[in-house]
Amino acid sequence: MGTLRASPGAGPDPDVVVERTRHADGTERITLHSAATRPLRLPVEVALGTDLADLGAIASGRAGPELSASVHDSGLRWSCAGASASVTADPPPADALASAGLLRWEFQLPPGGTASLELRVRPDGAGPVRAAGRAATSPLATARASGDHPGVPALLHTGIEDLQALLLRDPAHPTDTHLAAGAPWRCGMAPVEALAAARMTLPLGTRLAAGTLRTLARTQLPGAGGPRFGMIPGPRRDAGVHLPPGCTGTEATLLFPALLAEARRWGLPQPETEELLPVAERCLTWLRTTVGDGTYLCDPQPGGPVRCETQAHAHRAAVLGAELLDACGRPGGTELRQWARELRTAFRQDFWVEDRGGGRPAIARAPDGRLVPQLGATAVHLLDTGLLGGGEPAPGLLDRVQTEQLARLFGSPAMDSGWGLRGVGEKEVGYNPFGHRAGAVRVHETAVAVAGLAAAGYEKEAGSLLRGVMAAAETFGHRLPEMYAGEQRTEGAAPLPHPAACRPSATAAAAGVLLLTTLAGIRPDAPAGTVTLRPMRSAPLGEISLTGLRVAGAPFSVRVSRLGLAMVEEAADGLQLGA
Repeated sequence: MGTLRASPGAGPDPDVVVERTRHADGTERITLHSAATRPLRLPVEVALGTDLADLGAIASGRAGPELSASVHDSGLRWSCAGASASVTADPPPADALASAGLLRWEFQLPPGGTASLELRVRPDGAGPVRAAGRAATSPLATARASGDHPGVPALLHTGIEDLQALLLRDPAHPTDTHLAAGAPWRCGMAPVEALAAARMTLPLGTRLAAGTLRTLARTQLPGAGGPRFGMIPGPRRDAGVHLPPGCTGTEATLLFPALLAEARRWGLPQPETEELLPVAERCLTWLRTTVGDGTYLCDPQPGGPVRCETQAHAHRAAVLGAELLDACGRPGGTELRQWARELRTAFRQDFWVEDRGGGRPAIARAPDGRLVPQLGATAVHLLDTGLLGGGEPAPGLLDRVQTEQLARLFGSPAMDSGWGLRGVGEKEVGYNPFGHRAGAVRVHETAVAVAGLAAAGYEKEAGSLLRGVMAAAETFGHRLPEMYAGEQRTEGAAPLPHPAACRPSATAAAAGVLLLTTLAGIRPDAPAGTVTLRPMRSAPLGEISLTGLRVAGAPFSVRVSRLGLAMVEEAADGLQLGA
């Protein structure tokens, strides 16, 4: 909304209001309202320009020079390297000056009159994916939270609203919804983020997980016998200053069977599990084929490092995948378990950096066996082991002493910024509080750390990180961005926004669900008809009540008291409370 004085000698008051309404589908309506006492003749000019840069390039500051336009129908058109976009206008402009990117109109407004024009931006070749829309039936339960902490209700409510706003569907398969990675920089699907967000939202039901898995199953690479057969493709991702870019396709391929196994525990119907099982089997076959006779899952790039987080993802996929195969009567579970045991034994020796402070896990091993010793937040995945039957945590890659040391490190001021977990330690070489993999607080990693630390019994460290994120959420209006600066928290200050962060973000919105449900420690086993509660006994946010969750396809509600005692208030008929 803007104002201007268009009548000469009319005094200090504005007499024209300019209202601009912009929609994410690429339309903008400009409306002029006159409050003048005599007719007005108003020239209107709209300047338009673009470089047709990829959104990722813009986010990283690599946008190119503006392109020249050409007149096209009732508007302008730009083209570059096979990409093109056009802007059309209604009503058509009186004049179009392509060299300056200008469209011109002239409106006659009577006293109190109104005039409007509408612009439509359309990139040629836009993909078929469309927003699911508010009218569509949401795959996410409308859960509610209440409690002593004033930010609890808003965090869950806003997170679910953001997730619903990011839902996409493929017109060819309209019942399958999945999440866009975030706005404004990544408005399409990113396989890893979609799978990770669906996994964190399992307490809201399994429909989003099923839709995401089916969507990605259609992208699985064919070609039996090839080195990439069974992979879920994904783009490369920057890994910070100490490592070359990583392959998100590797991570997505390993997340697929893990998400399917956990969705089954939360209540994914057996027919849907069996429908997706062959895809998960091919993912696990790719894992075993790629590892071969070795111990570690190596970087797909020749000469690349063996990454710590990749081994954590691979180990979880093997352990959860083995149980999934056994439960569905399929072969292969024994071999996966044997490899997982060998990986645990080797990892505890080969990836641990000894120092006077008690040691730390290396973020990677170079091809020559040299350790990359920096302490990074990617080590949170070592704590994220997943759950087996009966709600029991799966074994992890670290032993008890190493897990305790990692918890201590995550709770130290070097990693805990007071707003959440830094990407790397504050004292590490290359630390940058705005580095998205080199020091910034990534909400997803902090949520995984909180859940993993709580499951391992390190509630002091988990509670500190949780309270930090809750404080940060309040400063962001409870709409958490993908990341923010890892500057140390000081009294009266707020976390500094990151210029390239998506907000809303699928993983950040889903992280709120994970953080709050971690307080109740819900561990379902729908096939066995049981659910176990392992609440955080320290009750770091006081009393909390969660209603409208979904376990075994039915509403589930739980309350955790200030003493850290949990009580189920609503559950599916026949669902038994485990010991």
